[in-house]
Amino acid sequence: MLTRRDFLAAAGALANAPAQNQQKRNVLFIASDDLNHSFSTYGHPFVRTPNLDALAGRGVRFDRAYCQFPLCSPSRTSVMTGLSPDATGVYDLRKHFRESVPDVVTLGQTFQKNGYFVARTGKIFHYGNPGQIGTDGLDDAPTWMRRINPAGVDKTKEEPRIINHTPGRGLGSSVSFYASPARDEEHTDGMVAAETIRMMEEHRNEPWFLGAGFYKPHCPYVAPSKYFDRVPISKVKLIPFEEWELTIAPKWAYWTQPPNFGLTEKQRLEGMQAYFAAILFLDAQVGKLLDALKRTGQEERTTVVFWSDHGYGLGEHGQWMKQTVFEHAARTPLLMAGAGVKARGQACGRTVELLDLYPTLADLCGLKDVPASLHGKSVRPLLENPKAAWDRPAVTQVHRNQVRGYSLRTERYRYSMWDHGREGEELYDYQSDPRELKNLAKTSGLRAELQARLETIVAARAA
Repeated sequence: MLTRRDFLAAAGALANAPAQNQQKRNVLFIASDDLNHSFSTYGHPFVRTPNLDALAGRGVRFDRAYCQFPLCSPSRTSVMTGLSPDATGVYDLRKHFRESVPDVVTLGQTFQKNGYFVARTGKIFHYGNPGQIGTDGLDDAPTWMRRINPAGVDKTKEEPRIINHTPGRGLGSSVSFYASPARDEEHTDGMVAAETIRMMEEHRNEPWFLGAGFYKPHCPYVAPSKYFDRVPISKVKLIPFEEWELTIAPKWAYWTQPPNFGLTEKQRLEGMQAYFAAILFLDAQVGKLLDALKRTGQEERTTVVFWSDHGYGLGEHGQWMKQTVFEHAARTPLLMAGAGVKARGQACGRTVELLDLYPTLADLCGLKDVPASLHGKSVRPLLENPKAAWDRPAVTQVHRNQVRGYSLRTERYRYSMWDHGREGEELYDYQSDPRELKNLAKTSGLRAELQARLETIVAARAA
């Protein structure tokens, strides 16, 4: 029989449970799709993103963050498993990682084991954009306790109205756009924001990890027309390109054929304007999430991560989109702010990888039973001091049929090898050559050192 003392102890434990939960840090995990650095947080002159600017002002902006593979599914799989593409076996948009590593414990599963409510709205793992909007796509059910798949007018009504400047390509890999008359809330990304906020409110009294997976600025570049108005085409400038640039690197380094998809200058300008408009639309949705955190009183105990699965080309080297190891595709935006981030409004020039997100969040949130096999490293020291000592290069890879390309990025250099150098090499010095116009692979004494370092990392991560 329970004594009065037992009853009071049990009642006290129940009363204190919410307070104990509130001491745990939440994680708002905001993913964008195909986003490069063309916004004001990273210095763009007229693509003004006040909400992302404000987020960076509360935390750390990483200036040298890199993806593992500049393609949606391989990259996102690496983020969520903490393993390189060679370990997951995911190199395309079809294979699911559990075919290769069925027992891997994902980031979401580790948070679940630590007592968190773990859910996502929209695209965190891969699914075809726009083809699979509204479905689970290539998601991983064990990672989540709840999954929400909205589909807005951009998917359900407006696809027939989209202008496609590359009609031979499907919408998911096209230079195509539409200035929509519909309100933000009617679009898929507007719904992603609304559903994430709803879960944020419903679970405010327990620790949570919420993935907000936005679909923009991935093509087709569809956004409410007001965002197009904010980036007039008269301000858009083409990225310089000359045909001789295609001789700088081995043929495997280039993906877009023909260069710029054969677009006219006017078509390129229209594509760029629409891409910028989609970024502004994305920023507005991020702002809604940040406002909700503050309104619900959860801002100070929530770690916010904003990332993209890779970068995106708009004509650099005549290349569009992704699937290269040039800087425009391998480099990705990364912002971290809020709980656990001591540095405020600072930029970090250290080289980090998206693989580092899993161990970093586990570290910040004090999680237990974290897999020992993670390939990344916690960047917590850089969240305290962005100039702290750090000597970890980033590795990005792509596949060209049977030829594999691996690229190592340090703070100053990039070395790339194709079929371990048998199909060619690249070496760029970004201090003197930020546009990657001088391939130093045949003349620099650094080549052998960087190749050896890259080979060591590749072998270790494939083991």
